[in-house]
Amino acid sequence: MEVLELRVPDMTCEHCVRAVSAGVGDVAGVTAVEVDLSGRTVRVTGAAAPERVRAAIAHTGHRAAP
Repeated sequence: MEVLELRVPDMTCEHCVRAVSAGVGDVAGVTAVEVDLSGRTVRVTGAAAPERVRAAIAHTGHRAAP
């Protein structure tokens, strides 16, 4: 089980949190998603490819950085 942590600096509200959580949660191999609005971070657990997780975040209109 791998853990990927990303910064999502433009995440500013609960709507953003829900969108990112749902988008990342749909990626194959993701077993858990933790989104921290105050820290603007996303922690993903599972065997998902990092580029797919970043693409899912981008699809929600946000950008992710390592």
